Amino acid sequence: MKNLNLAGLCLLLGMLVLEALIAEGFNYGDALDKTLMFFEAQRSGKLPANQRVKWRGDSGLKDGYLQGVNLVGGYYDAGDHVKFGLPMAYTVTMLAWGAIDFRKELTDLDQMGYALWSIGWGTDYFMKAHTQPNVLWAQVGDGDSDHYCWERAEDMTTPRTAYKLDQNHPGSDLAGETAAALAASAIAFKPYNSSYSNLLLLHAKQLFTFADRYRGLYDDSIQNAKQFYTSSGYSDELLWAAAWLYRATDDEYFLKYVVDNAVYMGGTGWGVKEFSWDNKYAGVQILLSQILLEGRGGAYTSTLKQYQAKANYFACACLQKNDGYNIHKTPGGLMYVREWNNLQYASAAAFLLAVYSDSLSAANAKLTCPEGQIPPQELLDFARSQADYFLGKNPKSMSYLVGYGPQYPIHVHHRGSSIASIFSLQSTVQCVQGFEAWYRRPEGNPNVIYGALVGGPDQNDNFSDDRSNYEQTEPTLSGCAPLVGLFSKLQSVSGAAGNYHEKAPVPHPATQPSYHETRKTQEPSKSQEAPVEFLHSITKTWTVGPTTYYRHRVIIKNKSEKPIKDLKLVIEGLTGSIWGLIPAQQRNTYELPQWQKVLQPGSECSFVYVQGGPQAKVTVQSYN
Repeated sequence: MKNLNLAGLCLLLGMLVLEALIAEGFNYGDALDKTLMFFEAQRSGKLPANQRVKWRGDSGLKDGYLQGVNLVGGYYDAGDHVKFGLPMAYTVTMLAWGAIDFRKELTDLDQMGYALWSIGWGTDYFMKAHTQPNVLWAQVGDGDSDHYCWERAEDMTTPRTAYKLDQNHPGSDLAGETAAALAASAIAFKPYNSSYSNLLLLHAKQLFTFADRYRGLYDDSIQNAKQFYTSSGYSDELLWAAAWLYRATDDEYFLKYVVDNAVYMGGTGWGVKEFSWDNKYAGVQILLSQILLEGRGGAYTSTLKQYQAKANYFACACLQKNDGYNIHKTPGGLMYVREWNNLQYASAAAFLLAVYSDSLSAANAKLTCPEGQIPPQELLDFARSQADYFLGKNPKSMSYLVGYGPQYPIHVHHRGSSIASIFSLQSTVQCVQGFEAWYRRPEGNPNVIYGALVGGPDQNDNFSDDRSNYEQTEPTLSGCAPLVGLFSKLQSVSGAAGNYHEKAPVPHPATQPSYHETRKTQEPSKSQEAPVEFLHSITKTWTVGPTTYYRHRVIIKNKSEKPIKDLKLVIEGLTGSIWGLIPAQQRNTYELPQWQKVLQPGSECSFVYVQGGPQAKVTVQSYN
């Protein structure tokens, strides 16, 4: 009886705390910080020293080994350990879109470093997986065997089979989504690392060409994926990729592509009430509406207006102002699409409407619905209503974001979270043993997987916090990715600001520091004390056998008002030939040519090197 009274008292206290939180308004900044930590919990590969999720260890270090390719890295999809390409690529696209459209908000919250870190962990992997222009390794792990085991990623005994797409086994949907992810990420990284951005864009263009030229469904080529992530078509991904490539390049070819294929591929025909890893039409339509609202439609304005009409259809349906053709909502106000992992659809829709609200506001425009002209604020209000539901303003008074608020799911359907950490339980947890010892435990998970958005309640707002209830308690990459942009926007308009962590990492790709651009992505060094700016670019690429070579051009610019003399550079990671610099006596050290010993104020010089693999790292050793 005492235990029951104690449990009742705890529940009452939790509800009182939640009511106080709702009255004050939710702390979206804290929710954002926790969401970004979820992506660290899902990492596969060699983990960095500054990993914040300390219960995770290295895993999947031989992924791709049997196929002769390095596929180490990337993200585990959900509560399992398969690296499914389609939802992972969609995840990175959504993370990048948030970093682009809410760049100021993320920067003001000191979260841009973590946001780009989460993007870079995915893009590094995609570039590894894109081994040739028409080859993309699309999946690592076997869904069937993986789901038969309950074990930590660090203990994996299941087959790590890798599956690829090529000319004879096409996958326009997956290749198109990966192209979109890389193009969007190129925009996100551009202000911080122009060379890495250029490399992403190079892969994005090649993948789009591959996806468009060799058409087919990826799950026809990779049958193993069909029962887990069945694709409904690839036309939306081709339009999606082209739209992102236009935004990244301003190349009219890509805008013309989405206009010429608007009818044939359904871009101006499909009015939808769902946006997800499988169905990108609403995303395409809002992305192209942004171009129109920015006044960049030009000769294509009439077709872009047709895209916008379908974007309005989606937004009006979310607001229940679409002449009866509206989204379904639970009694508690949650957008409801389907039984399995429903919150991913609500988070994606909330993000889209937050983006569209900003674009309409910037253009001093309103949303046109069958039921009238709707001010942009109503779109943001809808986005906020969904976010608030996630965080606890719902009939269960339950936060569906793990680790946020006084009451959240503790029996999350997630292998790593539900088994004691490899650092506290060092003996191997075997495949079947995991089910017996950990899966069926009545206790809560030993590791809190902060920021995991679980599948969520049913159409009547009912939720069962049960580890075996995977439809409701399993988190996914695709469900959490839209939250980064959404929470940053809501925090910016809530009136509060501040840091929610110790220190953000500098923005850079996660696993390949050699891609870093010295000027903007390294810790303070002599190169930043010196009034010198390095501008990297890739001017040419070609493939010989299995190796892709890049021609790198580096401009050295004197930004000061004084001449710079006797400049010496240290170049690390240089494996190829170099032109335009003279080797000095010290190892890896180079000088400017004799005729260019003095770099006048505002002037610049350049050097070129060619090599396969990552970019070399350039720093200043000394100068006068």
